[in-house]
Amino acid sequence: MAVKLGISLIAWQNDDLPDLTAAFTTEGAMEDAGRIGYQGVERGRRMPADTDGLRAYLDRYGVVLCGGWCSGNLMVNDLATERAAIRQQVEQFAALNAPCIVYAECSNTIQGDIHRPVSQRPKLSRDEVMGYGAKLSELAKWSADQGCVLSYHHHMGAMVQDAEDIDWLMEGSDPALTLLYDTGHLHFAGADPVAVLDKWGHRVHHVHFKDVRQPVLDWVRAEDRSFLDGVAAGVYSVPGDPEGCIDFQAITDRLKAMNYDGWIVVEAEQDPAKAPPFEYSKIGYDHIRAVSAASRLEILR
Repeated sequence: MAVKLGISLIAWQNDDLPDLTAAFTTEGAMEDAGRIGYQGVERGRRMPADTDGLRAYLDRYGVVLCGGWCSGNLMVNDLATERAAIRQQVEQFAALNAPCIVYAECSNTIQGDIHRPVSQRPKLSRDEVMGYGAKLSELAKWSADQGCVLSYHHHMGAMVQDAEDIDWLMEGSDPALTLLYDTGHLHFAGADPVAVLDKWGHRVHHVHFKDVRQPVLDWVRAEDRSFLDGVAAGVYSVPGDPEGCIDFQAITDRLKAMNYDGWIVVEAEQDPAKAPPFEYSKIGYDHIRAVSAASRLEILR
């Protein structure tokens, strides 16, 4: 069993807060990722839209596609409408052998609204989330039949945010629906990342590693600020940042124990003026290699 290391280009190209990263290009981000040693990148909005163009683009920088965000609207769409809405991305990811499509419900989220405090995020009942999970299972089965696994991304500001929401979604869904496990969003939500992994590790198909600066998170909570306020203020960072508070060794030990063999993707949206993307992305890469070696978790080269 061996894992592969990837990165999201959000540190260089932030789609939610584009002014933060206006001085950086996707091409420069791709070059940086390859130079550091990352084997894959998640799809960004500024990459070529067509499959052949995207394949050539990835090949140019010596990386592969290791997933990518999909804004879901299944709460307001019927299954046929949602299948039609995501079909092109599912087919493209299958053609490029991506490990999964990173799906998150966005019809009712506040994650992209800088004026809405994260405390106002939609909180559904157990029955509502489980009913959604049953419906989402059908979409996941269809996506798998097309050759692409669907991994659900719990996210701050969204209806599936904390450990309770994840419990309900997993309990109400078929194993065809897998879980994207994100350390930073779990800690931000007040969950214990290790406990969630212990409970739902058998459903985890894709992993995002990002750290949290606790003083910034405390400020977000005390001042009742938005998710994007927190991002701009530096709530997130990469694994290995001495200002971070998450124990990645404990998490990597768990991944080794459960024989995880998928991708570990660094995703840490920050202000590049305060956290230079190349420097911090290399810190994350080096730290993951170090904790993986200590856990005897092999990294595929």
